Amino acid sequence: MAKKAAPASTYGKDFLLAFLFGGAICTLGQCILDFYVALGLDAKTAGAFMSITLIGLSALLTALRVYDNLAKYGGAGTLVPITGFANSVVAPAMEFKSEGFVLGIGAKMFVIAGPVLVYSTAASIVYGLILWFFHLY
Repeated sequence: MAKKAAPASTYGKDFLLAFLFGGAICTLGQCILDFYVALGLDAKTAGAFMSITLIGLSALLTALRVYDNLAKYGGAGTLVPITGFANSVVAPAMEFKSEGFVLGIGAKMFVIAGPVLVYSTAASIVYGLILWFFHLY
């Protein structure tokens, strides 16, 4: 009965849109990187500036409610790590901005991204200790 009531699967369409949107974000990042290299920056500095630019664009588009509309169509493709992470920090902050800077924006900013930071930091420590242990012996 549940299968009859459920909408038809759109996996193919979802995969294609995620691929196209994720690819577009990565292509934009490469264009920004090439732009900074063309300005005369070395590759490492240009990479840092490209990351800053993508984070800024993602935060701006999230604040303007444009990124949410992109995510409706692009799905997982909009979760490209750097832009998706910026969106996950800005979106809760925007939602609770009416509660003030401290209890609204400051307290809610890392509601989604906080656990990611905690577990990725803990995992990096564990992996680092394992690597250190095996290089020691």
